[in-house]
Amino acid sequence: MIPVKSTEEQRASYTQAIIDMWNSATRDQVRRGRTWYSKAHEFAAEIAAGNTHKGAGVLAALSANKSWSENCRLARKAFYEGSASGHFSDAISKANRIMAGTDPAEVLPMNIKTGCFYVCIAQPDHPETVVIDRHAHDIAVREIYGQRERGLGALGRYNTLADCYRLAAHRLGELPSTVQAVTWVAHLERR
Repeated sequence: MIPVKSTEEQRASYTQAIIDMWNSATRDQVRRGRTWYSKAHEFAAEIAAGNTHKGAGVLAALSANKSWSENCRLARKAFYEGSASGHFSDAISKANRIMAGTDPAEVLPMNIKTGCFYVCIAQPDHPETVVIDRHAHDIAVREIYGQRERGLGALGRYNTLADCYRLAAHRLGELPSTVQAVTWVAHLERR
């Protein structure tokens, strides 16, 4: 697990690892990463009958430890059936509250992964928000942790990695969410 308070040298290493993963992405991976959040935005609108914020909130609420395809399946099913299922009770409760009309920003923890995921889906061109999930972490530390704890619930650790993605994005001339999405695609598809 990375330190909650990383040194400048560690931060530089994480930032470079993100840039290196970006540079290793194929043209097709870059293309798909660049459109990832806009396509998620369209999907959110589709499942929630045009209410993108509601769809994005439910997707975010049901995202923890799920693949994107499973996340989409659970969210679509929740809207179709009128209530969420197939996840931990906390995630189900949050999704149901959002479907009932509560603003996702009142339900989700807005300063860590699920809240940031909601913002990136609802506003794909948001200039600062970036999702730090297990894959974003593993990219930055150049190691696949598997089932080991990453400690991303600690704000200091989460924010360190988010800042490194923002710095990498600045250096690449991209949005932080775009850098995260492209590196995520490249990371998941590397052999």
